[in-house]
Amino acid sequence: MQFSIGVEYALHCLLYMVDIPSGKSVGIKDLATFQGVSETYLSKVYTKLRKSGLVKSIPGVNGGYGLARTPENITFWDIIEAVEGTASIFQCAEIRQNNILLDKDNLPDTHTKCPCLIKVVMLEAEDQMRQYLKNKTLAWLHEQVQNKLPEEHRKATIEWFNNIRSKS
Repeated sequence: MQFSIGVEYALHCLLYMVDIPSGKSVGIKDLATFQGVSETYLSKVYTKLRKSGLVKSIPGVNGGYGLARTPENITFWDIIEAVEGTASIFQCAEIRQNNILLDKDNLPDTHTKCPCLIKVVMLEAEDQMRQYLKNKTLAWLHEQVQNKLPEEHRKATIEWFNNIRSKS
């Protein structure tokens, strides 16, 4: 299993948006420039984030995107689902029903009424991962990063985004 690079782009960019004052916005071009990522791809990611209600589009000359929810109400799982979709990671094809020794027209209850044990285990594991990622929020990430970054780096980052907005 592998999440697309879009999940990483979204997490990093949303992290920087936490420090943008309410009612203000940041453009895709600025986020892409700051992170050194593809503006085209990031734009596609932000379309998904907007459709999922995690960011809002702010129109106008100085328009761009702002957070649509508080950082405490945006989880890692919300971001993953927005970027990757809501389909289950494990897709059971019920291949146990293809067993050469079984009569296809008269499958036993163990193959028709009982869930596949492999599917059960995989879905339980996926649920544990989902629950873990639902407990990690953008606010938590912001706090962890802020506690580890040197003060001058934090200030320089906020100043960079403030300068970009004031030039627009």
